[in-house]
Amino acid sequence: MINRPRRLRGSDTLRKAVRETRMSADSLILPLFIKEGKNIKQEIQSLPNQFHYSPDMVGQAIEEALKNGVKAVLLFGLPENKDEFGTEAFNENGVLQKGIHEIKKNYPEMYVITDVCMCEYTSHGHCGILNGEQVDNDKTLPYLAKIALSHVKAGADMVAPSDMMDGRISAIRMTLDQNGFSDTPIMSYSVKYASAFYGPFREAACSAPAFGNRKGYQMDYHNSREAIKEALLDASEGADILMVKPALSYLDIIKAVKEQTHLPIAAYSVSGEYAMIKAAAGQGLIDEYNVMCESAVSIYRAGADILISYYAKEIAAAIKRGDIG
Repeated sequence: MINRPRRLRGSDTLRKAVRETRMSADSLILPLFIKEGKNIKQEIQSLPNQFHYSPDMVGQAIEEALKNGVKAVLLFGLPENKDEFGTEAFNENGVLQKGIHEIKKNYPEMYVITDVCMCEYTSHGHCGILNGEQVDNDKTLPYLAKIALSHVKAGADMVAPSDMMDGRISAIRMTLDQNGFSDTPIMSYSVKYASAFYGPFREAACSAPAFGNRKGYQMDYHNSREAIKEALLDASEGADILMVKPALSYLDIIKAVKEQTHLPIAAYSVSGEYAMIKAAAGQGLIDEYNVMCESAVSIYRAGADILISYYAKEIAAAIKRGDIG
C-alpha cells in the first residue's frame, strides 16, 4: 500500500501538527447573568456551575474568566420590575447598565457584549411590543434601538440583538451611528431557531413567555435556505458578525452560512446543550470533559469563527493544555 492515512496518526505531536481545525481561547465568549440586587452569587438550578450575579458581585465571574483566558462576555439582565413595554431594558440605571459600568470600571480589558432583547424585561415574556397577543414587528424596532443605545452609552463594546424582528439591525445601526457610535459593532442573532434547547435558559433568565410561543418570529427548524436569507439580510443592514443559534443540532446551518457569506460566524452552544452534557455526566453515562472538547471542536469544524459557550472557561483551559485547539 502506498497510501496509509494512519502514518499521520502515529504520535500526539504529529496528530496536532496536521490538524485541520484550529481553536483559540481568543474566540470564546462566556454568557453571564446579572440580577438586580446586592451580594448575589446564586447557582442557577437548570445550569449547574452557572450563577446569577448582582452588579457588585459580577467581578468574581470576570476575574475567573480572565484567569482562564476568556476575554469576552455576553451579558443578560434580570430586572426586579417588568412591564408591558420592557422599560427597564433601556433604563440608564437598569441592572444590565449597572453591570456594564461595574465591569468596564474595574476590568477594562474584558470585552463586553450585551444581549439586546425584551423578553427578560416584559411582563408578558415576549421579545417585543404586543398588538393583542401578537408581537408587532415595526413598533418593536424603536425600543430595540433604544436598548442598544443605552448599553453602548453604559460602556458596552458590542451589542447583540436576539429578538428576530425584521429590520432591527438597520434600526440599531442607524441609531448608533446618529449618536456617535458608528464604530460599535453588531453581532446579530441572524439565524435563531425556535428551539426546545432553550429550556434551561428561560429559567435562568426568567424569560419564558406568559402565553403562546415564539414561533411567529424565531425560525422554523425545518428550514435551511431561510437561514441564508436571514443572514444575507442582516449583513446588508450592517451586521458585523452573524450568529447561528443553537449550535450542535445546526452544524449544517453553520456550514451553509459560512459558505454563503463573508462575515465572521458565531455559534451559540445553548443552555440545553450544556445541561444535557452535565446531566449525562452526572449519571456517569459520558466523560464530561471529552464530550465538551469533542462538541466544541465540531462547532469550529463546521465553520464557526466564534463560540459562545457556558463551558468557555473549561474549553480555554483545554486549549491551553493542548487537548484541543
